[in-house]
Amino acid sequence: MTQRPGQLHLNAFLMSVGHHEASWRLPESDPFANTSVAHFKNLARIAERGKLDSVFLADSPVLWNNVGRRPAGTLEPTVLLAALAGVTEHIGLIATASTTYNEPFNLARRFASLDHLSGGRAGWNIVTTAGVDAARNFNLDELPAHSDRYARAAEFIDVSLKLWDSWDDDAPLGDKENGVWGDDRKIYPPRHVGRYFKVEGALNVPRSPQGYPLLVQAGSSDDGKELAARYAEAVFTAQQTLEDAQRFYVDLKGRARALGRDPGSIKILPGIVPVIGATEAEAHALDAELDRLIKPEYAKRQLAQTLRVKPEDLDLDAELPRDLPSEDQIEGAKSRYTLIVSLARRERLTVRQLIGRLGGGRGHRTFAGAPEQVADAIQHWWEQGAADGFNVMPPVLPSGLEAFVEHVVPILQKRGLFRTEYAGQTLRDNYGLPRPANLNPGRDLVAAAE
Repeated sequence: MTQRPGQLHLNAFLMSVGHHEASWRLPESDPFANTSVAHFKNLARIAERGKLDSVFLADSPVLWNNVGRRPAGTLEPTVLLAALAGVTEHIGLIATASTTYNEPFNLARRFASLDHLSGGRAGWNIVTTAGVDAARNFNLDELPAHSDRYARAAEFIDVSLKLWDSWDDDAPLGDKENGVWGDDRKIYPPRHVGRYFKVEGALNVPRSPQGYPLLVQAGSSDDGKELAARYAEAVFTAQQTLEDAQRFYVDLKGRARALGRDPGSIKILPGIVPVIGATEAEAHALDAELDRLIKPEYAKRQLAQTLRVKPEDLDLDAELPRDLPSEDQIEGAKSRYTLIVSLARRERLTVRQLIGRLGGGRGHRTFAGAPEQVADAIQHWWEQGAADGFNVMPPVLPSGLEAFVEHVVPILQKRGLFRTEYAGQTLRDNYGLPRPANLNPGRDLVAAAE
């Protein structure tokens, strides 16, 4: 193979005691680590030891799952990342936050604050939040339509960018001699009036070290790809096959180019769940043990909810029903619905087999093998133009992350595919992206008035 220029980007997706839904049942696991700050501090340190670009915390404004199934309840991610900032120096800190159930001013302030206190390491994973349960936590009876949620998201990001750029970098002066702390002429209130938001004043946080947080996006529907092409600097995606990943990669980079963006300014990171053993047999044994610990009655209810059918419509030892809803009938998580149904149809999986395949990564690619094989799998997708890096989703934490950092990362480093030291201080430095210039149109209005 001919190695492509540049290097991989690796993000560690941290989820309680691991991405496999049965990971908490292993003897080594702490079933209550999902609310342990010490647990997450340890994970962040491990990831930074491996020189990974970033760590990522998912989130949703709703109680996930039946609490009988797996550790439920998550700490608010920007609060948790603030704690992780204090025990790390270089690794990026990315949190999910919804544009459907937040307001731009509050969220822009929260991420600007995180960027300041971390020295420029904050990232925002932009989601629109699927599911009627979340809607009903916010004064709504039904989930807003898919297209409405994405239209709101686009305006939300536009307003956030105006807020982050509402201070010039040199607006704070600290001029003790003349008693002038800041220059009011370099503050640009957005005065935004749009379809979804009215936001008058400037942000009450100065422009942050990165200018604004790294913008990440994780939806793979057409609306999601359009949003990513316009705004995202990193994209987390779920792809099961090399061919699907290559199509997604070419499609998204092409959409960005059509909008006048440099396709290289968007880093595409498919998820991978690496089940690592000293040997291939050991890895497959761990994979089988985790699948054995899945309680199918819980998993079947979750699958039925995803597919918009009744649990009794799913026979564990039969394939999926033929009369599932079409993608057009799905208002939430369209791309994940399509991925799961396509996987089941393509491989003619029974419901029981499908549950096993989804147990590790909810539709993300699971790969079991020795460290060399995991490195080979990562390198192959990288060299075949399917990824700029990977969203690493250890099935068990902390052991799965430790195995990746201690045994897979050195192989990638030896092959020249991954850094051996951090190149800078900020998350944008990690991803090889420049600090954005201040583009607030209020600057031009002030200049014209002068």
